[in-house]
Amino acid sequence: MADRLTKITTRGGDKGQTSLGDGSRVAKTDLRVAALGEIDELNSWIGVILSHEPGEPLRLLLEGVQHDLFDLGGNLCFPEMPLLTPAHLLRLDKAVDEMNKDLAPLKEFILPGGAPLLSWLHLARTVARRAERNLALLCEQDGVSGHGLAYLNRLSDVLFIAARVEALRLGKPEIYWEKSKSVSA
Repeated sequence: MADRLTKITTRGGDKGQTSLGDGSRVAKTDLRVAALGEIDELNSWIGVILSHEPGEPLRLLLEGVQHDLFDLGGNLCFPEMPLLTPAHLLRLDKAVDEMNKDLAPLKEFILPGGAPLLSWLHLARTVARRAERNLALLCEQDGVSGHGLAYLNRLSDVLFIAARVEALRLGKPEIYWEKSKSVSA
């Protein structure tokens, strides 16, 4: 592979602007840049999850997800490029079907926690939701097209279901919300 990033520190962003992939300069407060940052953070949290050794099926899925998120960020760098494809969504839809098949139906809300891996999955789920909200704002403002918004929506579901699957694999109980423990009860 040829050297693609030969200089990391350029000082080009020192005054609050950055370059997109098409060479245009935008403020670091631009919604596109915010969406890029959220997706980058989400990808980092997926890396944290992978470092906690999830089961093999989830590990393989999340390795693919990291590449999908990198694709999404790359697409966002080019304002005219559509965000992801139906194939990206299909990966997640297949995973949802596979992971859900052995899970008991939910009868109560699940609280994050139970084991470090489960907590990290729930944290990544919330970051996916935040990234989705920021991308939704960008789509409203700039008319961004493609499947990126649906992908992030589906990914948050995948991460929630994955926490349930991993709890089962690890023999950890799910922590349910209990009305009697709520001050408002």
